[in-house]
Amino acid sequence: MLSAMLGEAWHAMGCNRMRTALTMLGMVIGVGSVVLMLAIGQGAQYAVAQTISTMGSNLYILISGSTSTSGVRTGSGFGPTLNVADAEAISELDDITHVAPVHQGTQQLVYGAKNWSTTIVGTTPSYLDARAWTLTSGYAFGESDVRSASRVALIGKTAAENLFDREDPIGKTIRIRQTPFVIIGTLAAKGQNLDGRDQDDTVIIPLTTAQRKVFGVPFAGSVRTIILQASSAEAMPAVEKSVTALLRRRHRLRDDMDNDFYIRNLAAAADSAAETTRVMSLLLGAIASVSLLVGGIGIMNIMLVSVTERTREIGIRMAIGARQKDILTQFLLEAIMISIAGCLIGLLLGIGGALLINAITDMVIVISGGAVIVAFAVAAGVGVFFGFYPARKAAALDPIEALRYQ
Repeated sequence: MLSAMLGEAWHAMGCNRMRTALTMLGMVIGVGSVVLMLAIGQGAQYAVAQTISTMGSNLYILISGSTSTSGVRTGSGFGPTLNVADAEAISELDDITHVAPVHQGTQQLVYGAKNWSTTIVGTTPSYLDARAWTLTSGYAFGESDVRSASRVALIGKTAAENLFDREDPIGKTIRIRQTPFVIIGTLAAKGQNLDGRDQDDTVIIPLTTAQRKVFGVPFAGSVRTIILQASSAEAMPAVEKSVTALLRRRHRLRDDMDNDFYIRNLAAAADSAAETTRVMSLLLGAIASVSLLVGGIGIMNIMLVSVTERTREIGIRMAIGARQKDILTQFLLEAIMISIAGCLIGLLLGIGGALLINAITDMVIVISGGAVIVAFAVAAGVGVFFGFYPARKAAALDPIEALRYQ
């Protein structure tokens, strides 16, 4: 019985090919749009997640606060309010995994006849652990290099490419402010951070070397920032409070005085960026879903026209014994077949469009099986929902009135 009804539905669709194609067009556009928009949205989420993962987890960054000179306040990072002793004291607090004092700035690198301006990061070995930064070749400097202010360096991918092209930088000597440095390691690529800055355009050197031979310091041991890593995400609020209290005590700040440092939660910034992309993905999907609604209305309109045109046929079917349930099933099957056919074509176009965008623009595109299944199920459901009313109207026709219909 069902196979006969399917055959009848297929025959009815074939008799009006142009009408059937136009009816499916709404579903094709709807499903294709949903799949494409979800692929773009999920691609953006994936790109942000990858960027966040390169920063390290559960990180705080302490920045030297502003100072006032003759009534003029300097910006954050310019007042020498943090030092190495602060970092050592912080490392003794509970729930602290890694602490790395940092003194950094921009300098010109020189190698032979080539030069390149990049970020010089003076820090300790804990910096690489906190940032989860690995080496592709060579080795990292150790605490002994920091104590002796060794002139060694780790170079990032971007800086290495601009100075050495395809030449292996390990063992080569570069100059920073006329001071020679031997490259002992190359850093793994990390890409851009949340601010859009290239993390690979950097050179990392021992902290004491940066303080004494590259940047200089207003007083011994001062640093511009301190990076610290909490043991877990749950411990971060407690860590922030304990670090703030410790630094206020060490800097002898009264209760009525503001902090002379800034503490920034990098995890919160990362979560905010991730939430923004999630909202964008949902909005893209919601906007594309409107076309599904339009496609469903198109199916309902065409099916109503079909019921009107086939009123006499419905009367004949009822006269020879067809029940209301049979008529309802017949027209509902036609709506389902149109909807599913449109869904399948829309899926192919949506996936094809996403792959084309990825090939042309290098935009990150993520096509998940879950999104495809949901788009297909929703589209098919919309088709069935809007096809039910015409089918019910056809089943409710009076056989005698239907046979009289001209």
